[in-house]
Amino acid sequence: MSPGSGRYANPGDCSLAQGWSLERLTPPSRLFGANGLRTGPDGRIYVAQVSGSQISAVDPDTGLVEAICPKGGDIVAPDDLVFDPQGNLYATEITQGRVSVREPSGRTRVVYGDLPCANPITFHQGRLFAGECRPGGRLVELDLAGGAPRVLLDNVPMPNAMEVGPDGMLYFPVMGANEIWRVSLDGGPAEKVAGDLGVPDAVKFDSRGYIVSTQVATGQVLRINPRTGEKTVLAEIAPGLDNLTFVGERLFVSSISGQVNEILGDGKIRSLVPDGLNWPLDLAMGEDGVLFVADGPYAYTLRPGESPRVAGMLFTPGYPGYSRGVAAAGPGEFIVATANGAVARYRPASQESEVLASGFDQLYGVAVAPGGTVVFAELGTGRVLSARSGEVEVLASGLRQPVGVAIGEDGSCLVAESAAGRVVKLVRGSTETVLDGLQKPQGILVRGDLLYVVDAGARELVEYNMASGLRRVVASGLPVGAPPGVIPKVLGAIGDMSGPMGPFAGITGAKDGTLYISGDAEGSVLALQANQDMT
Repeated sequence: MSPGSGRYANPGDCSLAQGWSLERLTPPSRLFGANGLRTGPDGRIYVAQVSGSQISAVDPDTGLVEAICPKGGDIVAPDDLVFDPQGNLYATEITQGRVSVREPSGRTRVVYGDLPCANPITFHQGRLFAGECRPGGRLVELDLAGGAPRVLLDNVPMPNAMEVGPDGMLYFPVMGANEIWRVSLDGGPAEKVAGDLGVPDAVKFDSRGYIVSTQVATGQVLRINPRTGEKTVLAEIAPGLDNLTFVGERLFVSSISGQVNEILGDGKIRSLVPDGLNWPLDLAMGEDGVLFVADGPYAYTLRPGESPRVAGMLFTPGYPGYSRGVAAAGPGEFIVATANGAVARYRPASQESEVLASGFDQLYGVAVAPGGTVVFAELGTGRVLSARSGEVEVLASGLRQPVGVAIGEDGSCLVAESAAGRVVKLVRGSTETVLDGLQKPQGILVRGDLLYVVDAGARELVEYNMASGLRRVVASGLPVGAPPGVIPKVLGAIGDMSGPMGPFAGITGAKDGTLYISGDAEGSVLALQANQDMT
């Protein structure tokens, strides 16, 4: 991958069956989201990316991107990072609950491995500090020689990205209190510095000694006087801001969605890395012809010829949680399966959600059967279940990583068994194989007698005629699944915010016959169409 070309190693061109065409409705994303930011010794901006398990360096002038710790490497789900004077790169791995260091030689080792929801990190005068972004979290000083950490402060309601101020105190945002606090580097009681903010999630200092802080809920970048708490709005971008860094006097800000912007002054911004999708995951076509895109921390609506619009995200009212599976359920309504183990009815326009069932282990695909029964796949237990009127029923168990689900024309339930390489039909509590010989089937769609399967392992879209038994590959070389040669590491849970964050290349269709696929490897939504004489 040449720097700046995007995050996917070999996007290439997809091969299509005769009579089919493909269009990217969204451009490939440059990053797997954008979380912690830090200016490196080389003057580039280093970006931690939880979703992609990757750290990339971005040229602040040209926006060229280079993967430094690539997907599949030793550092997993990095959320924040810092350099020491020797050029060692320390990263918090939020799903692993640990802190690792990458030496300039490329060697990586674990510094400390028992820090649940490890997120904020900073380095000051030979001392390394880190914290747990969770209710009741701790701020600790880590022993670089491998000894036990020293606790500066505990029982903090979700501390996040922090920095030592000009006065030698450690300043940090407290998301659960909507405040900024400070504490002595030797520990002791904390002191409130500023409050009534927009849910701060990062604190850094400018050259004049003022706090600059991103606000995840309001999308504001604030300058705050640490002595008086007086606030000035430097820019207002969008909810979902994550972190910031200075390159000299230049200020850059990241967003969870994947964009990096330079704050120019007078509220103006310059796009360094344009916005993108973290994955995306599942898709659903609304009755109004608007596509719904589940993208983990975000959900989007997508109209033909337009850019995606945010329908909701983790810090907006009514969002059901980290969203993975989705199905249309009526005008303006969707059924969403979350990584928190819940199935919810979601109404984005009114910012409302209603939990239908909860307490499950790694939910993936979801479908709505005739009559409104919701069917969903639970990968963690190998089950497929249904929910209706508060009652939950197990439809099948003992499946090998069930992910995609679909309802056939006759009302039967079909399931993609990812680890078994097949699609099965549920028949009175047992299964019948419909299609096998697949590598890693994920999203599935039924249209009459035709079954469409996104095989993420083979990077293919397979069409299977269930009546005639004819099978063909509609598209190959799709940007789905892991990049060639990469074995991705499992992304575990993030406290109460999300359960394990596995990938899912979903598929849905429109009334005109167009098929939509999640290009989760490159961060795009793909539209495939067959000529009328081919359908």
